[in-house]
Amino acid sequence: MFDFDAPANLLENKNILVTGASDGIGKCCATTFAKHGANVILLGRSLEKLESVYDEIEAINPGKVIIQPVDFSSMQENEYQGLTKSLTENFNCLDGLILNAGILGLRAPIEFYPSDVWQETINVNVNSAFHLLKASLPLLKLSKDARVLFISSSVGRKGRAHWGAYGVSKFAIEGLMQTLADELEKTSAIRVNSLNPGSTKTTMRQTAFPAEDPDTLPTPKSLMPVYLYMLSKQAEAIHGQAIDAKEFDPGKYLPSSQ
Repeated sequence: MFDFDAPANLLENKNILVTGASDGIGKCCATTFAKHGANVILLGRSLEKLESVYDEIEAINPGKVIIQPVDFSSMQENEYQGLTKSLTENFNCLDGLILNAGILGLRAPIEFYPSDVWQETINVNVNSAFHLLKASLPLLKLSKDARVLFISSSVGRKGRAHWGAYGVSKFAIEGLMQTLADELEKTSAIRVNSLNPGSTKTTMRQTAFPAEDPDTLPTPKSLMPVYLYMLSKQAEAIHGQAIDAKEFDPGKYLPSSQ
């Protein structure tokens, strides 16, 4: 596993928004970024879980966290715009956007996949990323070194039977990342990449693989060196890349001139 000795002030005064921050990898990102000095804006569906994360961060690094419960399955464009308006009133820019929110949907053949579950999964996993990006780009452009990180999956890079809307949503995320990265490459300081965490000890993983022993899997915490590196100055030349956390080697993703 990749190791990165991140200084305690790595993200000092950086403003980073994390979706799906109430549990699992998103929660770990939230607490880790705050410990390294970031102001974190946390979006998630469960107010109770968000409040728990808030309390944890406040106990370690007071004044570094804002929480906002959202339901991406039904959120409308004007609500995204309202969220951005609130961010603009509180922050002079956005330095990081971690698009981590996602639901598993149903594992079933396409022939029998329920239409309502399909729509909900696409709304949460893809449409929320599009709307949040569209609303947040003006704030991201005000940063001198902004990063957008799409959280992907191996089933979004090679199709696999019965993964249905989840797999298709991750293919869409990869396409959205590549499109945005190409648009911004020569016009902005924003660096855009996707990251596949791989099999990790989370509730979603346990739901997808109920017979698997979760204690044999890496924890979200073990992934944090990769996330921190991708937000660091060292990663400023990595752009438009589909990254695998479990086999992360920065040199693999840097331009050949680096």
